[in-house]
Amino acid sequence: AQLVEESGGGSVQPGGSLRLSCAASRSIYSIHAMGWYRQAPGKQRELVASETNDGNTNYADSVKGRFTISRDKARNTVNLQMNSLQPEDTAVYYCHIDRGWGQRFAYWGQGTQVTVSS
Repeated sequence: AQLVEESGGGSVQPGGSLRLSCAASRSIYSIHAMGWYRQAPGKQRELVASETNDGNTNYADSVKGRFTISRDKARNTVNLQMNSLQPEDTAVYYCHIDRGWGQRFAYWGQGTQVTVSS
């Protein structure tokens, strides 16, 4: 079984919605934050949204008001509700598990493709 499993990616028309889900193994401990990064072809990976263990959220400016992150700390899951999707949102989305100890101790999902096109 994978330590980090993502689902919910797919293809949608502009204005549509998708919900990404990520489940981290419940054996992963000391999680500081969970969130989502994305990387489009030819572009650098960027943080989309994250939620810390105390409930603080952070969003990229480009997705504020459209995306909503939610985390269930007890289940080690995090979701990303994406509304009003636009072609610029097309990317591979990666679930990220931040343990507060630097990237060496972080976990990454394998990525799920989100494609927004007509």
